[in-house]
Amino acid sequence: MLGRYLRNFALSCAAIGFMLTCQSTAFCQIGGNAGGGNIGGGNAGGNTGGAATGGIEVDALGVLRSRTISGNAALLDRQRFAAAQASINKDLQRPSRFRKISLTRLEKEVDKLIAAGQPIPADMQYLAGMTKITNVFFYPETKDIVIAGPAEGYYINAANHVVGMKSGLATLQLQDLIVALRCFSPDGRSTQLISCSIDPTQQGLANFRDTYSQIARSGKFQRGMENEVVELYKKSLGMQQITINGVSTRTNFARVLVEADYDMKLIGIGLKAPPQGVQITSFIEKAKPNSVAQSSLQRWFFQPDYDCVHVNEDETAMELVGNGVKLVGEDESVAGNGQRQRTGGVNRASMAYCNSFTRSYPQMAQKAPLWGELRNVIDLSVVAAFIQKMDFYAKAEWNMGVFADESKLAVEVLDAPTQVAPVANAVWKGNYFMSPIAGGVNIQPRVALNSDRIKTDEDGKIDKIKNEIQLSNLVEGQWWWD
Repeated sequence: MLGRYLRNFALSCAAIGFMLTCQSTAFCQIGGNAGGGNIGGGNAGGNTGGAATGGIEVDALGVLRSRTISGNAALLDRQRFAAAQASINKDLQRPSRFRKISLTRLEKEVDKLIAAGQPIPADMQYLAGMTKITNVFFYPETKDIVIAGPAEGYYINAANHVVGMKSGLATLQLQDLIVALRCFSPDGRSTQLISCSIDPTQQGLANFRDTYSQIARSGKFQRGMENEVVELYKKSLGMQQITINGVSTRTNFARVLVEADYDMKLIGIGLKAPPQGVQITSFIEKAKPNSVAQSSLQRWFFQPDYDCVHVNEDETAMELVGNGVKLVGEDESVAGNGQRQRTGGVNRASMAYCNSFTRSYPQMAQKAPLWGELRNVIDLSVVAAFIQKMDFYAKAEWNMGVFADESKLAVEVLDAPTQVAPVANAVWKGNYFMSPIAGGVNIQPRVALNSDRIKTDEDGKIDKIKNEIQLSNLVEGQWWWD
């Protein structure tokens, strides 16, 4: 009998934490028509019809599930690639080390399309194929706010992620940019708290502790009963509640956060392998049965991970320096009634997982679009905070136009995720049976543009880049260029 060795590592609560500055941020999504703009996925090798991109789906009851691909995924991917290659602007398809987009000019062109009752084309939806923002510039002479970074042709792959044709990196999306800008708006308002959590209910936690105690006291647990025990654990916990604050639950941005959390937990508890070629030390690999209390709960959450933010002397140019994302963790305890309380500590296995995930994040983003999407929305949020902090809106005499108007450019069009079934793993370590169960997500805004994180570019590198960009050659209606 192995009942006395039964050990449970409770709930692995994960979180996505966005640490933004000056004022905190919120996020949103474009994807349909609510009396205004239509931002569907038309010419990207797949037709999303205004739906969210990504690898999860939400039914009409708000239940989140992983998206499944029917048929031959490789064939579908090739077909979508070929369709995009045939339809997308050939100039845009050429990889660019440093593509530029004028936000003010882009908004003007979108406004024209909406006024004419025309859909927003894919080139605009996917920001001319840009895969990362590295710089932001303001030009007082022309009142242009410009973002810049690497770019290439794009398509919607078989897993429903918008990716670069050459690199496979996630492509930035206009819907997420608008969300970030709305959260750091021209009127100076900003969302003070962003939270997205996937949590068991207090009653579910209490039921879980009771179930664990009953199994442990029975003395009947033995090898071969693992799946039965896991199902009892999941049943006792019940559906996990998805709570999103500070941002519309009906957005693609919210989907990215939830999907990233969900996948990160699956990797941590050993239910999903990292992308091929990426080595990550999971929590389950390092966890020792005697090192974690039976009522403990592991929280994991993402934060921005920039070495610093470089700004030129007159504060009209900025460069993001660093990988963009890191994973951190902390422990919680669960009382008999299901209440949770932070302990202030971090379990060694949890720390090993977080450090390994952070080190591997750049490689993860290269291999799996989801992690590039998460990095992109963090970058967009920091960029939006910078634009507001430096008062570029007023200096450019730009009130965001249709980007600020949900009635003209709808972004809240998806079914809101409200719950997801718990997931659990069953692992033997020696004579100990461990069943870590994935739990919640928590997004807490923090500072990303604090004074101690902003450094003046004293050698003039950013100014040099800024001054090399020429806007005088742009023709009427042109909003991006290399």
